[in-house]
Amino acid sequence: MADRPQVPAADHTLRILSFLARQRGPAPARTIATALGIPRSTVYHLLATLQEHQFVVHLPEDRRWGLGIAAFELAGGYSRQEPLARLGRPVLADLADRAGESAHLAVMHGRDVLYIVEERAPRRPALVTDVGVRLPAHLTATGRAMLAALPREQVRALFPDAAAFADRTGRGPQRPGELRELLRAVRTRGFAEEDGEVTLGLRSVGVVVRDHTGWPAAAIALTWPADAEPPSGAAESDPRAAEPDAHAAGLAARAGAAAAELERRIGRARPAQP
Repeated sequence: MADRPQVPAADHTLRILSFLARQRGPAPARTIATALGIPRSTVYHLLATLQEHQFVVHLPEDRRWGLGIAAFELAGGYSRQEPLARLGRPVLADLADRAGESAHLAVMHGRDVLYIVEERAPRRPALVTDVGVRLPAHLTATGRAMLAALPREQVRALFPDAAAFADRTGRGPQRPGELRELLRAVRTRGFAEEDGEVTLGLRSVGVVVRDHTGWPAAAIALTWPADAEPPSGAAESDPRAAEPDAHAAGLAARAGAAAAELERRIGRARPAQP
């Protein structure tokens, strides 16, 4: 049995705000009370206090409650403080150091990914994935990792037809059906890959980072020159060459460990071990 909160009023208040944030629009107080299992009288008292501080607004004609300007200001403060980038930067620095390859952290921005952290490994080429750069999500390892974690309906809305698919090097999916097959492979494999779709001669692997609701908040990727991989005739001296994708799978495992660490830092609860 879960421990009872030490401050029930604060717990109820935060649950009400979280509930309203997940709704498509304002909700009646009775709906809030029923969904959260909080007495209706308590919900009304807490909503009145939240209204005084502008965290919620009351729509009397609709008899519903919605988020207020103070809640919006909190969201803006979250963005200004860049917590995801701040929390992710040391994780990416450690990843790049351990893997010996350049690492980057990206978030979804419409059909694109937006890079918010990059850690370049020594003696590795400069990349286009600098902080603030946007690239087509369906072409990048970070974008594919996040798209594979989104509801299929949302992916269809983002990429409804061939006109939605940008191109950089002539590689990558160009139709919704091709993207569906690619994302199915990502979900099966557990990580995303990209080989020359962004920059010819460079490969990447990407792993999704989920928030406390399971939503894809970001993705971590490692990028390396394809010609830096073991040559095909090196199987005896380098076991990675015995399997063409062994190098990518090894880097994906490192990126996955970094993604799990970032999830822990942003507050995602890990499943309890049996």
